Amino acid sequence: MIYPKIALAQSIIEILSAKGITNIIISPGSRNAPLTIGFAQNPNFKCYSIADERCAAFFALGIAQQTKQPTAIVCTSGSALLNYYPAFAEAFYSQIPLIVISADRPQSKIDIGDGQTIRQENVFLNHSVFNANLTEEVSAENDLKINQAIETAIIKKGPVHINAPFEEPLYETTEELSVQPKITFLEKELFSKTIEDSEEFISVWNKAKRKLVLVGVNDTNILDQNIIDSLASDPSIVVLTETTSNLHHPNFINSIDTLITPFDDSDFKEFNPEVLVTFGGMVVSKRIKGFLRKYKPKQHWHIDTLRAYDTFGALTKHVVMEPNDFFTDLFSKTNFTASNYFKNIDAVYNERKTKKKRYLNKIDFSDFKVFERVIESLPKNSQLQISNSSAIRYAQLIDIDPTIEVFCNRGTSGIDGSTSTAIGASVGNSKQTVFITGDISFLYDSNALWNAYIPTNFKIILVNNGGGGIFRILPGHEEKPVFNTYFETSHQLTAEHLAKMYHFNYYKAFDEKSLNENLNEMYSQNEFPSILEIFTPTAENDKILKQYFKELV
Repeated sequence: MIYPKIALAQSIIEILSAKGITNIIISPGSRNAPLTIGFAQNPNFKCYSIADERCAAFFALGIAQQTKQPTAIVCTSGSALLNYYPAFAEAFYSQIPLIVISADRPQSKIDIGDGQTIRQENVFLNHSVFNANLTEEVSAENDLKINQAIETAIIKKGPVHINAPFEEPLYETTEELSVQPKITFLEKELFSKTIEDSEEFISVWNKAKRKLVLVGVNDTNILDQNIIDSLASDPSIVVLTETTSNLHHPNFINSIDTLITPFDDSDFKEFNPEVLVTFGGMVVSKRIKGFLRKYKPKQHWHIDTLRAYDTFGALTKHVVMEPNDFFTDLFSKTNFTASNYFKNIDAVYNERKTKKKRYLNKIDFSDFKVFERVIESLPKNSQLQISNSSAIRYAQLIDIDPTIEVFCNRGTSGIDGSTSTAIGASVGNSKQTVFITGDISFLYDSNALWNAYIPTNFKIILVNNGGGGIFRILPGHEEKPVFNTYFETSHQLTAEHLAKMYHFNYYKAFDEKSLNENLNEMYSQNEFPSILEIFTPTAENDKILKQYFKELV
C-alpha cells in the first residue's frame, strides 16, 4: 500500500476508513496532493475526480442523499473551498451528511501575500454542524476532532468541515504508516417511541374536529401502511402532501395549490385547522404557507428528531420522535373523531381534479402540457430528480405514479447544482434516474456534464422556454426591457452543442407529436446518457398557468 508521507494526511484517511466512509469526491489541486494520493490508492475508498468544486460538492450531495451515508469532498487551498458553499448550505437545510476536507497552507503562510491562501478556518461557520480546525502535527487532539466531525455529520445529518494545513513537500510517499490514530466509536442515538406528556396530546387530538397533516420533503416508506390508512380514514383529518413528500394514498391531497388557490375568505375559515401536524423537510407551496400564516391553527406540532422551524408563526410543540413512532403511539391512545372536515374538503378537491383534467385536454402546447405528458411518461420504479423554480412548481400540479421516488434541492431552493445533484443521485442509486429541469437552471450548472461517471441510462428532460419563466408567473411581472434582461434572462441558447461535446444523445421537441416520438426514442436508447430538449412558447406559458387557477373556481 502507498501512503502519503505527511502524517496528518495519513490520520485523516485512516480515521475515515475506520468510520466506514467510502465515497470520496476529489477536485484536482496541489495542496491536497497528500490526501489525493492516500485516498486514490486505498481500496477501501471509491474515488471520483471532478474538477469544478461547485459541481463536485453537489455531486457528493446527490450520492449522500441516496445512500444516507456521509460523502467526503476534498479540495485544494484557496478559493476552491468557497465553491463548496452552495452545496454545503443545501446539505445543512436538507439534513444531508457531507464531510468537507480542505487542504490549507500552514498558519504562518496566511495573510502574508502568498498565492491561493484565504482564511479557511471556520469559513462555513454559519451552516456547519461541526468545524475541525487541525494543526500541522499529528496529535490526539487532531484525531479527536476528525472523529467528532464524522460522528456529528452522521448524528446531526448535516455538513462538517475538516481543515488540514500541509507544508511542502506534498507529493512524497511511503509504504508504511507512521500513525496509529485513535478511533472513537459512535453510540447510536435512540429516540423515544412514546409521546412525552401524551395526555395533553390525546385530549387535544380527540376534541379537534379539524386536523390538518402537512407533509414536506420526505424519503419513501417514512410511514407504515397501517399509519397511512389510519390518517386516510379519520373523518376529522385532511392530509396534504407534495410531489417531494413521497407519500401516497387516494384520500391524500397531493396538489395543494389546485385545492386552495381558488379559496375565498369563507373557504379558508372553513378549512382552517384546529390542529396542524407537520413532518418532513421544506414545503414548496407558497400558498399553503400564506394561508397558515394568516389563519393560524391553535396547535402546531412538528415531528422531527433534529429541528423544528416555526414556518407559520404558530409552532406550539416540537416532538423529538420519528413520525412513524409518533403516530403509532398517538393512534393507539386516540379515537376517530366525528367530523365533516375530510368529506367537505375531499368533495371540493375531486371537483377541482375534474376541472383540471378538462383544462389540460384543451390547452395548447406549453410548459403545463409538457409537464403533464413528461410525468405521465416516467418509468415505474424510477427516480425523479427535479430542479427548482418553475420546474418543481409545475410538478406539484401533476399526479405522479406512487412507485416513483422524487427528489429536489428544497433546503435552500436554489437552481445552482440541480444537475450535479441529479447525476450524483444516479450514481448513488441503481434505479433509472430522470432529471427534469428548466433552461436557466440547466445552463447555470452546465459544468455538471463535465463528469466521467454519468450512467448511460441517465436522462435529462430540459424544458426550454427561453428564460426564467418563473418570473412571468410571479406577481408584479411587466413586459418591459428591464424585466426581460435582468429578471427573465431571455436567451436563444440550446443544449445541442453541449450534448455533442459531452457525448449525450440529443433529442428535441416543439409540439405534442415530436414530444411523444422523442420521449419514446429517448427511453429506448441507453447506450449513452440523453438530453431531450423541449421548446415551449415563452409568452404563453404564464397565461396558460394563470388561466388554470381561474378555471378551477
